[in-house]
Amino acid sequence: MKATILLGTLKKTELSNTAVLSEFLVQFLEKQNVECTIIRLVDYTILPGTCSNMGDNDQWPLILDQLLASQIIIFATPIWWNNQSSKIQRVIERLDELHDEILEGKTSRLEGKVGGLIITGDSDGAQSVIANISNFYNAIGLLFPPFATLSVLWERQAKDKKPTREELMNKYTEVYSSTAEKMVKQLVSFAS
Repeated sequence: MKATILLGTLKKTELSNTAVLSEFLVQFLEKQNVECTIIRLVDYTILPGTCSNMGDNDQWPLILDQLLASQIIIFATPIWWNNQSSKIQRVIERLDELHDEILEGKTSRLEGKVGGLIITGDSDGAQSVIANISNFYNAIGLLFPPFATLSVLWERQAKDKKPTREELMNKYTEVYSSTAEKMVKQLVSFAS
């Protein structure tokens, strides 16, 4: 079984809370023999648009191929102004072509695949991001099981704070291990 995490951090080089939380979840997926890939979207050229291929410099087709080869697809996003990151929004826009195919009467290319969600932030906003993305998953045929989110809203994740990787992992392990285990159990069960 394969899982792909689309990491929507905006940070190119500095430590990302969302990246660390994604790595934290991967530990639990790998315990269930799930092969995991984290695609750091900020490292790719994903052109604006609403179809699968926007030309020679567009790397979205490589990412789409990875999604189509996976049984589990997880969006990982920080919260910015009560919304998902611009990188995750770009993914939603690029996946719109799959929704168009469904409107034409075709079977969703994501049918039978399971979606999950990782969210980091320092205050409120997770509920609206979960609602927005779960609505999108539903529209493109991606199954979103109950308990398939891992949301960490913690003041140490604020933009002006600089927690270390160790501090983040300790917090995630101490407080969120059972949530991660439950999420992975749901994802694997529904993907099977």
